[in-house]
Amino acid sequence: MKKPEPVGAVKHRRDTVLSAIVSQIPYIRFLGVSFDRHGDELTATMAYHPDLIGNPMLPALHGGATASFLEITAIVGLTWASLWEDMEAGNIDVGTVQQGALLLPKTIDFTVDYLRAGLPRDAYARAVLNRSGRRYASVHVEGWQDNRQRLFAQATGHFLMPPRDAKH
Repeated sequence: MKKPEPVGAVKHRRDTVLSAIVSQIPYIRFLGVSFDRHGDELTATMAYHPDLIGNPMLPALHGGATASFLEITAIVGLTWASLWEDMEAGNIDVGTVQQGALLLPKTIDFTVDYLRAGLPRDAYARAVLNRSGRRYASVHVEGWQDNRQRLFAQATGHFLMPPRDAKH
């Protein structure tokens, strides 16, 4: 029986891979999005700042910022999920991933439902994979602010997956 890896090594590998995924999407920094990792689950946070306001009369988050936040969450969540088994088995060359050799899914279409105005505060989102195959994936994303049960936006996206041998 194989001896389990030290927890520090596992956490380091997970954090390194997540950081490498996030670093490949420069718009994440611009929007102020970060990701919290709890096991295989990711929660995205878009920290509020006044530049995200689209309608100052309400004030409400800009619809484009909201849509981008949800799409980023879908892409990062999909990439994270597609790498999970290889990452946990230690089959990913972390050094190669850090050098930007990781190919991300490409958006085929992305539909956003704006359920209510986004308030001037932090927003959170989680992606759920509906289907993930060799060439195609379907992802649902939910966005909320103060109450997880009270969504302010949700989205469904379809993505073209990169070739499996090009991942690491």
